[in-house]
Amino acid sequence: MSKSSILYELNKQFSRRLQIDLVVEGVIVGLLAGLTITLYRITLDKAEEFVMWLHNYMHEMPLVIILWLVIAVCLGCVVCFLTRCEPHSKGSGIPHVDAEIKGELSMKWWRVLPFKFLEGSMCSLAGMSLGREGPSVQLGAVVGKAVSKLFRRRRIEKRLLITCGAAAGMAAAFHAPLTGTLFALEEIHKEFKPALLIAAMISSIASDFVVSQILGVQPVLAFHFIKNINHAYYAYILLLGVFCGLLGAVHNAGMFFVQETFYAKLEKFHAYLPLIFASCISSIAIYFAPALCCGGDKIFEYLSRAQNLALPAIIALLIGKYFFTTFCFASGAPGGTLFPLCAMGALTGCLFGAFAYTYLGLPQIYIVNFVVLGVAGLFASVVRAPVTAVILAFELTGSFNALLAVSIVSIVSYICANMCKVDPFYEHLTMRLIQNISTEQTHAIQKMMRVDSHKELIAKKLPHKKELVFQTLHVGVNSSVEHKCLAEIKFPQDMRIITINREGMTILPTGDTKLVAGDELLCSFITQTELTTKPKVQKLLDSHFIDGA
Repeated sequence: MSKSSILYELNKQFSRRLQIDLVVEGVIVGLLAGLTITLYRITLDKAEEFVMWLHNYMHEMPLVIILWLVIAVCLGCVVCFLTRCEPHSKGSGIPHVDAEIKGELSMKWWRVLPFKFLEGSMCSLAGMSLGREGPSVQLGAVVGKAVSKLFRRRRIEKRLLITCGAAAGMAAAFHAPLTGTLFALEEIHKEFKPALLIAAMISSIASDFVVSQILGVQPVLAFHFIKNINHAYYAYILLLGVFCGLLGAVHNAGMFFVQETFYAKLEKFHAYLPLIFASCISSIAIYFAPALCCGGDKIFEYLSRAQNLALPAIIALLIGKYFFTTFCFASGAPGGTLFPLCAMGALTGCLFGAFAYTYLGLPQIYIVNFVVLGVAGLFASVVRAPVTAVILAFELTGSFNALLAVSIVSIVSYICANMCKVDPFYEHLTMRLIQNISTEQTHAIQKMMRVDSHKELIAKKLPHKKELVFQTLHVGVNSSVEHKCLAEIKFPQDMRIITINREGMTILPTGDTKLVAGDELLCSFITQTELTTKPKVQKLLDSHFIDGA
Protein backbone atom coordinates (compact mmCIF):
# COMPACT_ATOMS: atom_id res chain seq x y z
CA MET A 1 0.00 0.00 0.00
CA SER A 2 2.06 2.93 -1.31
CA LYS A 3 1.95 6.47 0.03
CA SER A 4 0.87 7.84 -3.35
CA SER A 5 -2.09 5.44 -3.58
CA ILE A 6 -3.28 6.41 -0.10
CA LEU A 7 -3.03 10.12 -0.92
CA TYR A 8 -4.96 9.54 -4.15
CA GLU A 9 -7.74 7.75 -2.29
CA LEU A 10 -7.83 10.40 0.44
CA ASN A 11 -8.17 13.17 -2.12
CA LYS A 12 -11.15 11.31 -3.58
CA GLN A 13 -12.59 10.62 -0.15
CA PHE A 14 -12.62 14.29 0.91
CA SER A 15 -13.30 15.81 -2.50
CA ARG A 16 -16.16 18.30 -2.20
CA ARG A 17 -16.88 17.81 -5.89
CA LEU A 18 -17.29 14.07 -5.31
CA GLN A 19 -19.71 14.69 -2.43
CA ILE A 20 -21.80 17.03 -4.59
CA ASP A 21 -21.74 14.54 -7.46
CA LEU A 22 -22.98 11.77 -5.18
CA VAL A 23 -25.85 13.96 -3.97
CA VAL A 24 -26.85 14.69 -7.58
CA GLU A 25 -26.58 11.01 -8.44
CA GLY A 26 -28.66 10.19 -5.36
CA VAL A 27 -31.44 12.41 -6.73
CA ILE A 28 -31.19 10.63 -10.08
CA VAL A 29 -31.41 7.26 -8.32
CA GLY A 30 -34.46 8.44 -6.37
CA LEU A 31 -36.28 9.70 -9.45
CA LEU A 32 -35.59 6.57 -11.50
CA ALA A 33 -36.39 4.25 -8.58
CA GLY A 34 -39.59 6.18 -7.88
CA LEU A 35 -40.71 5.80 -11.49
CA THR A 36 -39.88 2.08 -11.48
CA ILE A 37 -41.70 1.37 -8.22
CA THR A 38 -44.70 3.46 -9.28
CA LEU A 39 -45.09 1.31 -12.39
CA TYR A 40 -44.65 -1.79 -10.22
CA ARG A 41 -47.33 -0.62 -7.77
CA ILE A 42 -49.76 0.13 -10.59
CA THR A 43 -49.16 -3.34 -12.05
CA LEU A 44 -49.78 -5.02 -8.69
CA ASP A 45 -52.92 -2.96 -8.12
CA LYS A 46 -54.30 -4.10 -11.48
CA ALA A 47 -53.41 -7.70 -10.62
CA GLU A 48 -55.26 -7.41 -7.30
CA GLU A 49 -58.31 -5.97 -9.08
CA PHE A 50 -58.22 -8.99 -11.38
CA VAL A 51 -58.09 -11.35 -8.38
CA MET A 52 -61.22 -9.73 -6.90
CA TRP A 53 -63.00 -9.94 -10.27
CA LEU A 54 -61.94 -13.59 -10.60
CA HIS A 55 -63.38 -14.38 -7.16
CA ASN A 56 -66.80 -13.06 -8.21
CA TYR A 57 -66.62 -14.84 -11.56
CA MET A 58 -65.74 -18.15 -9.87
CA HIS A 59 -68.90 -17.95 -7.78
CA GLU A 60 -70.95 -17.27 -10.90
CA MET A 61 -69.21 -20.07 -12.86
CA PRO A 62 -67.80 -22.63 -10.35
CA LEU A 63 -66.17 -24.71 -13.10
CA VAL A 64 -63.82 -21.79 -13.75
CA ILE A 65 -61.90 -22.72 -10.60
CA ILE A 66 -60.62 -25.89 -12.32
CA LEU A 67 -59.43 -23.90 -15.33
CA TRP A 68 -57.82 -21.30 -13.09
CA LEU A 69 -56.08 -24.01 -11.05
CA VAL A 70 -54.36 -25.18 -14.23
CA ILE A 71 -53.44 -21.60 -15.16
CA ALA A 72 -52.10 -20.95 -11.63
CA VAL A 73 -49.90 -24.05 -11.79
CA CYS A 74 -48.55 -22.81 -15.13
CA LEU A 75 -47.87 -19.39 -13.59
CA GLY A 76 -45.99 -21.07 -10.73
CA CYS A 77 -43.90 -23.08 -13.18
CA VAL A 78 -43.05 -19.99 -15.24
CA VAL A 79 -42.05 -18.04 -12.12
CA CYS A 80 -39.90 -20.94 -10.92
CA PHE A 81 -38.23 -21.16 -14.34
CA LEU A 82 -37.47 -17.43 -14.25
CA THR A 83 -36.02 -17.60 -10.73
CA ARG A 84 -33.77 -20.45 -11.82
CA CYS A 85 -32.61 -18.34 -14.76
CA GLU A 86 -31.88 -15.43 -12.40
CA PRO A 87 -31.46 -16.76 -8.82
CA HIS A 88 -30.96 -13.27 -7.35
CA SER A 89 -34.57 -12.41 -8.21
CA LYS A 90 -35.90 -15.07 -5.83
CA GLY A 91 -37.65 -14.20 -2.55
CA SER A 92 -38.20 -10.73 -1.16
CA GLY A 93 -34.89 -9.30 -2.40
CA ILE A 94 -33.92 -7.49 0.80
CA PRO A 95 -31.37 -10.18 1.83
CA HIS A 96 -29.80 -9.90 -1.64
CA VAL A 97 -29.45 -6.14 -1.23
CA ASP A 98 -27.95 -6.63 2.24
CA ALA A 99 -25.47 -9.19 0.89
CA GLU A 100 -24.60 -6.94 -2.06
CA ILE A 101 -23.76 -4.03 0.24
CA LYS A 102 -21.68 -6.36 2.42
CA GLY A 103 -19.80 -7.42 -0.73
CA GLU A 104 -20.92 -11.05 -0.56
CA LEU A 105 -22.56 -11.11 -4.01
CA SER A 106 -22.92 -9.01 -7.13
CA MET A 107 -26.34 -8.69 -8.76
CA LYS A 108 -26.57 -8.11 -12.51
CA TRP A 109 -28.92 -5.16 -12.53
CA TRP A 110 -29.96 -5.55 -16.16
CA ARG A 111 -31.22 -9.06 -15.39
CA VAL A 112 -32.63 -8.64 -11.88
CA LEU A 113 -34.69 -5.55 -12.81
CA PRO A 114 -36.91 -7.09 -15.54
CA PHE A 115 -37.00 -10.54 -13.95
CA LYS A 116 -38.09 -9.26 -10.53
CA PHE A 117 -40.70 -6.95 -12.02
CA LEU A 118 -42.23 -9.72 -14.11
CA GLU A 119 -42.07 -12.41 -11.42
CA GLY A 120 -43.61 -10.20 -8.73
CA SER A 121 -46.44 -9.23 -11.07
CA MET A 122 -47.15 -12.86 -11.92
CA CYS A 123 -47.22 -13.89 -8.25
CA SER A 124 -49.69 -11.11 -7.51
CA LEU A 125 -51.80 -12.20 -10.48
CA ALA A 126 -51.85 -15.70 -8.99
CA GLY A 127 -53.26 -14.22 -5.77
CA MET A 128 -50.29 -15.04 -3.52
CA SER A 129 -50.16 -13.32 -0.14
CA LEU A 130 -47.06 -11.26 -0.84
CA GLY A 131 -46.21 -7.59 -0.52
CA ARG A 132 -44.54 -5.07 -2.79
CA GLU A 133 -41.99 -3.70 -0.31
CA GLY A 134 -39.24 -6.34 -0.56
CA PRO A 135 -39.19 -6.32 -4.38
CA SER A 136 -39.40 -2.52 -4.32
CA VAL A 137 -36.27 -2.34 -2.16
CA GLN A 138 -34.41 -4.67 -4.54
CA LEU A 139 -35.66 -2.88 -7.66
CA GLY A 140 -34.55 0.43 -6.18
CA ALA A 141 -31.17 -1.05 -5.24
CA VAL A 142 -30.46 -2.35 -8.76
CA VAL A 143 -31.47 1.04 -10.15
CA GLY A 144 -28.85 2.52 -7.81
CA LYS A 145 -26.31 0.01 -9.06
CA ALA A 146 -27.15 0.89 -12.67
CA VAL A 147 -26.53 4.58 -11.95
CA SER A 148 -23.22 3.75 -10.23
CA LYS A 149 -22.17 1.80 -13.32
CA LEU A 150 -23.23 4.67 -15.57
CA PHE A 151 -21.04 7.13 -13.66
CA ARG A 152 -18.25 4.55 -13.19
CA ARG A 153 -18.19 4.81 -9.42
CA ARG A 154 -15.78 2.80 -7.31
CA ARG A 155 -16.83 0.17 -4.82
CA ILE A 156 -17.51 2.34 -1.77
CA GLU A 157 -19.47 4.90 -3.82
CA LYS A 158 -21.36 2.11 -5.55
CA ARG A 159 -22.49 0.76 -2.17
CA LEU A 160 -23.71 4.22 -1.21
CA LEU A 161 -25.82 4.53 -4.37
CA ILE A 162 -27.21 1.01 -3.90
CA THR A 163 -28.27 2.02 -0.39
CA CYS A 164 -29.86 5.17 -1.83
CA GLY A 165 -31.80 2.99 -4.26
CA ALA A 166 -32.95 0.66 -1.49
CA ALA A 167 -34.15 3.62 0.59
CA ALA A 168 -35.93 5.08 -2.44
CA GLY A 169 -37.61 1.74 -3.13
CA MET A 170 -38.95 1.44 0.41
CA ALA A 171 -40.08 5.07 0.37
CA ALA A 172 -41.96 4.59 -2.91
CA ALA A 173 -43.58 1.33 -1.78
CA PHE A 174 -44.95 2.76 1.48
CA HIS A 175 -45.24 6.39 0.32
CA ALA A 176 -43.02 7.10 3.33
CA PRO A 177 -39.64 8.85 2.74
CA LEU A 178 -38.54 8.86 6.39
CA THR A 179 -39.32 5.15 6.70
CA GLY A 180 -37.26 4.47 3.58
CA THR A 181 -34.32 6.42 4.97
CA LEU A 182 -34.41 4.80 8.41
CA PHE A 183 -34.94 1.31 6.99
CA ALA A 184 -31.79 1.66 4.89
CA LEU A 185 -29.77 2.82 7.90
CA GLU A 186 -31.27 0.76 10.74
CA GLU A 187 -31.96 -2.53 8.95
CA ILE A 188 -29.46 -2.71 6.07
CA HIS A 189 -26.42 -0.72 7.26
CA LYS A 190 -27.18 -0.82 11.00
CA GLU A 191 -25.28 2.44 11.48
CA PHE A 192 -26.04 6.15 11.20
CA LYS A 193 -23.50 8.26 9.30
CA PRO A 194 -24.12 11.83 8.10
CA ALA A 195 -23.13 11.19 4.47
CA LEU A 196 -25.22 8.03 4.31
CA LEU A 197 -28.18 9.69 6.03
CA ILE A 198 -28.19 12.69 3.68
CA ALA A 199 -27.81 10.61 0.52
CA ALA A 200 -30.51 8.12 1.52
CA MET A 201 -32.91 10.89 2.55
CA ILE A 202 -32.44 12.80 -0.70
CA SER A 203 -33.12 9.66 -2.73
CA SER A 204 -36.18 8.83 -0.62
CA ILE A 205 -37.62 12.33 -1.03
CA ALA A 206 -37.01 12.29 -4.79
CA SER A 207 -38.65 8.88 -5.04
CA ASP A 208 -41.65 9.95 -2.96
CA PHE A 209 -42.03 13.05 -5.14
CA VAL A 210 -42.46 10.88 -8.24
CA VAL A 211 -44.98 8.63 -6.48
CA SER A 212 -46.93 11.64 -5.22
CA GLN A 213 -47.15 13.15 -8.69
CA ILE A 214 -48.56 9.95 -10.21
CA LEU A 215 -50.49 8.22 -7.40
CA GLY A 216 -51.37 11.17 -5.18
CA VAL A 217 -50.26 12.30 -1.72
CA GLN A 218 -52.71 10.42 0.48
CA PRO A 219 -51.25 7.99 3.09
CA VAL A 220 -51.18 4.27 2.28
CA LEU A 221 -53.55 3.51 5.19
CA ALA A 222 -56.69 5.45 5.99
CA PHE A 223 -56.29 5.21 9.78
CA HIS A 224 -55.96 8.04 12.25
CA PHE A 225 -55.63 8.25 16.01
CA ILE A 226 -59.18 9.23 16.90
CA LYS A 227 -58.27 10.26 20.42
CA ASN A 228 -55.05 10.19 22.43
CA ILE A 229 -55.07 7.25 24.81
CA ASN A 230 -55.55 8.24 28.44
CA HIS A 231 -52.53 7.43 30.61
CA ALA A 232 -54.77 5.30 32.79
CA TYR A 233 -54.85 2.74 29.95
CA TYR A 234 -51.08 2.61 29.30
CA ALA A 235 -50.89 -0.75 31.05
CA TYR A 236 -52.82 -2.13 28.05
CA ILE A 237 -50.18 -0.64 25.75
CA LEU A 238 -47.46 -2.51 27.64
CA LEU A 239 -49.45 -5.73 27.34
CA LEU A 240 -49.92 -5.13 23.61
CA GLY A 241 -46.14 -4.74 23.28
CA VAL A 242 -45.59 -8.09 25.00
CA PHE A 243 -48.28 -9.70 22.83
CA CYS A 244 -46.73 -8.32 19.62
CA GLY A 245 -43.26 -9.42 20.73
CA LEU A 246 -44.40 -13.00 21.30
CA LEU A 247 -46.34 -13.10 18.02
CA GLY A 248 -43.32 -11.67 16.18
CA ALA A 249 -41.11 -14.45 17.51
CA VAL A 250 -43.72 -17.05 16.52
CA HIS A 251 -44.00 -15.42 13.07
CA ASN A 252 -40.27 -15.70 12.42
CA ALA A 253 -39.90 -19.20 13.86
CA GLY A 254 -42.83 -20.44 11.77
CA MET A 255 -41.50 -18.88 8.58
CA PHE A 256 -38.05 -20.37 9.10
CA PHE A 257 -39.48 -23.81 9.93
CA VAL A 258 -41.71 -24.00 6.84
CA GLN A 259 -38.92 -22.75 4.60
CA GLU A 260 -36.17 -24.99 5.97
CA THR A 261 -38.15 -28.19 6.56
CA PHE A 262 -41.42 -28.46 4.62
CA TYR A 263 -40.34 -26.75 1.41
CA ALA A 264 -36.78 -28.08 1.62
CA LYS A 265 -38.16 -31.63 1.60
CA LEU A 266 -40.65 -30.76 -1.14
CA GLU A 267 -37.88 -29.30 -3.30
CA LYS A 268 -35.92 -32.55 -3.12
CA PHE A 269 -38.66 -34.27 -5.14
CA HIS A 270 -38.77 -31.51 -7.77
CA ALA A 271 -37.52 -27.92 -7.82
CA TYR A 272 -40.87 -26.64 -9.14
CA LEU A 273 -43.05 -28.19 -6.40
CA PRO A 274 -42.81 -25.37 -3.78
CA LEU A 275 -44.15 -22.72 -6.16
CA ILE A 276 -46.72 -25.10 -7.62
CA PHE A 277 -47.98 -25.79 -4.09
CA ALA A 278 -48.13 -22.06 -3.30
CA SER A 279 -50.03 -21.43 -6.55
CA CYS A 280 -52.59 -24.13 -5.72
CA ILE A 281 -53.37 -22.81 -2.24
CA SER A 282 -53.60 -19.30 -3.73
CA SER A 283 -56.27 -20.52 -6.15
CA ILE A 284 -58.24 -21.97 -3.24
CA ALA A 285 -57.87 -18.70 -1.31
CA ILE A 286 -59.18 -16.68 -4.28
CA TYR A 287 -62.38 -18.72 -4.21
CA PHE A 288 -62.96 -18.97 -0.45
CA ALA A 289 -61.15 -15.97 1.13
CA PRO A 290 -60.05 -13.29 -1.38
CA ALA A 291 -59.36 -10.85 1.46
CA LEU A 292 -56.30 -12.95 2.34
CA CYS A 293 -54.83 -12.62 -1.17
CA CYS A 294 -52.12 -10.19 -2.29
CA GLY A 295 -50.78 -7.62 0.18
CA GLY A 296 -53.78 -7.11 2.42
CA ASP A 297 -55.62 -4.00 1.21
CA LYS A 298 -58.98 -5.72 1.72
CA ILE A 299 -58.10 -6.46 5.33
CA PHE A 300 -57.42 -2.78 5.95
CA GLU A 301 -60.80 -1.98 4.42
CA TYR A 302 -62.44 -4.31 6.95
CA LEU A 303 -60.42 -2.82 9.80
CA SER A 304 -61.61 0.68 8.94
CA ARG A 305 -64.81 -0.58 10.60
CA ALA A 306 -62.91 -2.22 13.46
CA GLN A 307 -65.63 -1.56 16.05
CA ASN A 308 -68.05 -3.75 14.08
CA LEU A 309 -65.78 -6.81 13.74
CA ALA A 310 -66.39 -9.77 16.05
CA LEU A 311 -63.50 -11.45 17.86
CA PRO A 312 -63.87 -14.78 15.96
CA ALA A 313 -63.72 -12.94 12.61
CA ILE A 314 -60.55 -11.07 13.63
CA ILE A 315 -58.89 -14.29 14.86
CA ALA A 316 -59.82 -16.11 11.64
CA LEU A 317 -58.38 -13.33 9.47
CA LEU A 318 -55.16 -13.16 11.52
CA ILE A 319 -54.52 -16.92 11.49
CA GLY A 320 -55.51 -17.22 7.83
CA LYS A 321 -53.28 -14.34 6.74
CA TYR A 322 -50.32 -15.67 8.70
CA PHE A 323 -50.44 -19.21 7.35
CA PHE A 324 -51.21 -18.09 3.80
CA THR A 325 -48.32 -15.58 3.83
CA THR A 326 -45.99 -18.16 5.37
CA PHE A 327 -46.65 -20.80 2.73
CA CYS A 328 -46.44 -18.26 -0.11
CA PHE A 329 -43.25 -16.51 1.02
CA ALA A 330 -41.40 -19.62 2.22
CA SER A 331 -41.87 -21.19 -1.22
CA GLY A 332 -39.29 -18.74 -2.58
CA ALA A 333 -41.89 -16.77 -4.53
CA PRO A 334 -40.61 -13.32 -5.57
CA GLY A 335 -42.47 -11.03 -3.21
CA GLY A 336 -42.21 -9.34 0.15
CA THR A 337 -43.78 -9.81 3.56
CA LEU A 338 -43.79 -6.26 4.92
CA PHE A 339 -47.25 -5.21 3.74
CA PRO A 340 -48.81 -8.54 4.80
CA LEU A 341 -46.89 -8.02 8.06
CA CYS A 342 -48.55 -4.61 8.47
CA ALA A 343 -51.93 -6.25 7.82
CA MET A 344 -51.20 -8.88 10.47
CA GLY A 345 -50.01 -6.17 12.86
CA ALA A 346 -53.23 -4.25 12.34
CA LEU A 347 -55.24 -7.42 12.98
CA THR A 348 -53.17 -8.09 16.10
CA GLY A 349 -53.85 -4.60 17.45
CA CYS A 350 -57.54 -4.89 16.56
CA LEU A 351 -57.77 -8.30 18.26
CA PHE A 352 -56.13 -7.00 21.43
CA GLY A 353 -58.23 -3.83 21.43
CA ALA A 354 -61.48 -5.74 20.89
CA PHE A 355 -60.54 -8.21 23.65
CA ALA A 356 -59.66 -5.37 26.05
CA TYR A 357 -62.94 -3.63 25.21
CA THR A 358 -65.01 -6.79 25.75
CA TYR A 359 -63.34 -8.13 28.89
CA LEU A 360 -61.09 -5.42 30.42
CA GLY A 361 -63.13 -2.26 30.14
CA LEU A 362 -61.14 -0.42 27.45
CA PRO A 363 -63.30 2.32 25.83
CA GLN A 364 -64.37 1.27 22.34
CA ILE A 365 -63.12 4.50 20.78
CA TYR A 366 -59.51 3.38 21.39
CA ILE A 367 -59.75 0.23 19.24
CA VAL A 368 -58.68 2.09 16.08
CA ASN A 369 -55.65 3.43 17.96
CA PHE A 370 -54.67 -0.12 18.88
CA VAL A 371 -54.88 -1.10 15.20
CA VAL A 372 -52.08 1.37 14.41
CA LEU A 373 -50.11 0.41 17.53
CA GLY A 374 -50.28 -3.22 16.40
CA VAL A 375 -48.65 -2.34 13.07
CA ALA A 376 -45.68 -0.71 14.83
CA GLY A 377 -45.41 -3.46 17.46
CA LEU A 378 -45.38 -6.43 15.09
CA PHE A 379 -43.02 -4.68 12.65
CA ALA A 380 -40.56 -3.97 15.47
CA SER A 381 -40.66 -7.55 16.76
CA VAL A 382 -40.31 -9.24 13.37
CA VAL A 383 -37.76 -6.97 11.67
CA ARG A 384 -36.12 -5.76 14.95
CA ALA A 385 -36.07 -2.17 13.74
CA PRO A 386 -38.03 -0.27 16.43
CA VAL A 387 -37.11 3.24 15.25
CA THR A 388 -38.29 2.47 11.72
CA ALA A 389 -41.46 0.94 13.18
CA VAL A 390 -42.31 4.16 15.03
CA ILE A 391 -41.81 6.33 11.94
CA LEU A 392 -43.67 3.83 9.75
CA ALA A 393 -46.76 3.99 11.95
CA PHE A 394 -46.84 7.76 11.64
CA GLU A 395 -46.20 7.94 7.90
CA LEU A 396 -48.72 5.22 7.05
CA THR A 397 -51.46 7.03 8.95
CA GLY A 398 -50.40 10.62 8.31
CA SER A 399 -50.73 11.29 12.06
CA PHE A 400 -47.91 12.31 14.40
CA ASN A 401 -49.92 12.01 17.60
CA ALA A 402 -49.35 9.38 20.30
CA LEU A 403 -45.55 9.30 19.96
CA LEU A 404 -45.20 7.91 23.48
CA ALA A 405 -47.69 5.08 22.94
CA VAL A 406 -46.17 3.98 19.62
CA SER A 407 -42.63 4.15 21.05
CA ILE A 408 -43.58 2.05 24.09
CA VAL A 409 -45.21 -0.65 21.97
CA SER A 410 -42.25 -0.79 19.56
CA ILE A 411 -39.59 -0.98 22.28
CA VAL A 412 -41.43 -3.52 24.45
CA SER A 413 -42.21 -5.78 21.49
CA TYR A 414 -38.59 -5.52 20.31
CA ILE A 415 -37.27 -6.54 23.74
CA CYS A 416 -39.75 -9.42 24.12
CA ALA A 417 -38.93 -10.80 20.67
CA ASN A 418 -35.20 -10.66 21.45
CA MET A 419 -35.77 -12.50 24.74
CA CYS A 420 -37.41 -15.35 22.81
CA LYS A 421 -34.02 -15.96 21.11
CA VAL A 422 -35.47 -16.11 17.60
CA ASP A 423 -33.42 -14.48 14.84
CA PRO A 424 -34.54 -11.19 13.29
CA PHE A 425 -36.34 -11.94 10.04
CA TYR A 426 -34.09 -10.39 7.41
CA GLU A 427 -30.85 -11.07 9.30
CA HIS A 428 -31.69 -14.79 9.28
CA LEU A 429 -32.54 -14.76 5.57
CA THR A 430 -29.35 -12.86 4.75
CA MET A 431 -27.26 -15.29 6.79
CA ARG A 432 -28.79 -18.28 4.95
CA LEU A 433 -28.19 -16.59 1.60
CA ILE A 434 -24.53 -15.90 2.42
CA GLN A 435 -24.07 -19.48 3.65
CA ASN A 436 -25.50 -20.78 0.37
CA ILE A 437 -23.18 -18.49 -1.59
CA SER A 438 -20.18 -19.71 0.45
CA THR A 439 -21.16 -23.33 -0.20
CA GLU A 440 -21.42 -22.68 -3.93
CA GLN A 441 -18.04 -20.92 -3.94
CA THR A 442 -16.45 -23.84 -2.06
CA HIS A 443 -17.80 -26.29 -4.60
CA ALA A 444 -16.50 -24.09 -7.43
CA ILE A 445 -13.03 -23.95 -5.85
CA GLN A 446 -12.97 -27.71 -5.33
CA LYS A 447 -13.97 -28.21 -8.94
CA MET A 448 -11.22 -25.84 -10.07
CA MET A 449 -8.66 -27.69 -7.97
CA ARG A 450 -9.66 -30.98 -9.55
CA VAL A 451 -9.18 -29.47 -12.99
CA ASP A 452 -5.97 -27.61 -12.13
CA SER A 453 -3.98 -29.95 -9.94
CA HIS A 454 -1.02 -27.60 -9.78
CA LYS A 455 -1.26 -24.87 -7.14
CA GLU A 456 0.86 -22.57 -9.28
CA LEU A 457 -1.79 -22.56 -11.99
CA ILE A 458 -4.47 -21.73 -9.44
CA ALA A 459 -2.40 -18.93 -7.95
CA LYS A 460 -2.01 -17.34 -11.38
CA LYS A 461 -5.78 -17.07 -11.63
CA LEU A 462 -6.12 -15.12 -8.39
CA PRO A 463 -6.40 -11.33 -8.66
CA HIS A 464 -3.24 -9.43 -7.71
CA LYS A 465 -4.39 -5.85 -8.06
CA LYS A 466 -4.92 -4.34 -4.62
CA GLU A 467 -7.72 -1.77 -4.57
CA LEU A 468 -8.26 0.27 -1.44
CA VAL A 469 -11.63 0.65 0.26
CA PHE A 470 -12.18 3.31 2.93
CA GLN A 471 -14.55 2.83 5.85
CA THR A 472 -15.40 5.07 8.80
CA LEU A 473 -15.51 3.23 12.14
CA HIS A 474 -16.13 4.47 15.69
CA VAL A 475 -14.49 3.62 19.01
CA GLY A 476 -17.17 2.38 21.39
CA VAL A 477 -17.54 3.07 25.10
CA ASN A 478 -15.61 0.54 27.23
CA SER A 479 -14.26 -1.13 24.09
CA SER A 480 -11.11 -3.24 24.24
CA VAL A 481 -9.05 -0.48 22.56
CA GLU A 482 -10.28 2.49 24.62
CA HIS A 483 -7.44 4.45 26.33
CA LYS A 484 -4.82 2.32 24.56
CA CYS A 485 -2.01 3.52 22.32
CA LEU A 486 -2.14 2.37 18.70
CA ALA A 487 1.20 0.61 19.14
CA GLU A 488 -0.37 -1.61 21.84
CA ILE A 489 -3.35 -2.69 19.71
CA LYS A 490 -3.06 -5.72 17.46
CA PHE A 491 -4.96 -4.57 14.39
CA PRO A 492 -4.92 -6.79 11.26
CA GLN A 493 -1.90 -6.16 9.03
CA ASP A 494 -3.87 -5.26 5.89
CA MET A 495 -5.74 -2.41 7.60
CA ARG A 496 -4.51 1.10 8.31
CA ILE A 497 -5.89 4.01 10.34
CA ILE A 498 -5.47 7.08 8.15
CA THR A 499 -7.00 9.82 10.31
CA ILE A 500 -8.78 10.18 13.65
CA ASN A 501 -11.61 12.70 14.00
CA ARG A 502 -12.02 13.73 17.64
CA GLU A 503 -14.54 16.43 18.57
CA GLY A 504 -14.14 18.20 15.23
CA MET A 505 -10.33 17.96 15.14
CA THR A 506 -8.47 15.76 12.65
CA ILE A 507 -5.53 13.86 14.15
CA LEU A 508 -2.82 12.14 12.13
CA PRO A 509 -2.16 8.99 14.16
CA THR A 510 1.19 7.75 15.44
CA GLY A 511 2.10 4.77 17.58
CA ASP A 512 1.72 6.90 20.73
CA THR A 513 -1.79 8.14 19.86
CA LYS A 514 -4.38 6.98 22.40
CA LEU A 515 -7.89 6.09 21.31
CA VAL A 516 -10.84 7.39 23.30
CA ALA A 517 -14.55 6.61 23.11
CA GLY A 518 -16.27 8.47 20.30
CA ASP A 519 -13.21 8.69 18.05
CA GLU A 520 -14.10 8.44 14.38
CA LEU A 521 -11.47 6.41 12.54
CA LEU A 522 -10.98 6.63 8.79
CA CYS A 523 -9.61 3.19 7.96
CA SER A 524 -8.30 1.75 4.71
CA PHE A 525 -8.84 -1.88 3.78
CA ILE A 526 -7.70 -3.96 0.84
CA THR A 527 -10.70 -4.95 -1.25
CA GLN A 528 -9.76 -8.63 -1.46
CA THR A 529 -9.56 -9.04 2.33
CA GLU A 530 -12.07 -6.45 3.54
CA LEU A 531 -14.82 -9.00 4.28
CA THR A 532 -12.60 -10.89 6.71
CA THR A 533 -10.63 -7.95 8.11
CA LYS A 534 -13.39 -5.45 8.89
CA PRO A 535 -15.32 -7.75 11.34
CA LYS A 536 -12.08 -8.28 13.31
CA VAL A 537 -11.51 -4.54 13.57
CA GLN A 538 -15.17 -3.90 14.42
CA LYS A 539 -14.99 -6.44 17.24
CA LEU A 540 -12.09 -4.53 18.79
CA LEU A 541 -13.95 -1.22 18.54
CA ASP A 542 -17.39 -2.36 19.72
CA SER A 543 -18.77 -1.17 23.06
CA HIS A 544 -18.93 -3.60 25.99
CA PHE A 545 -21.33 -2.89 28.82
CA ILE A 546 -20.73 -6.08 30.82
CA ASP A 547 -17.49 -6.70 32.71
CA GLY A 548 -15.39 -9.24 30.96
CA ALA A 549 -17.48 -9.06 27.76
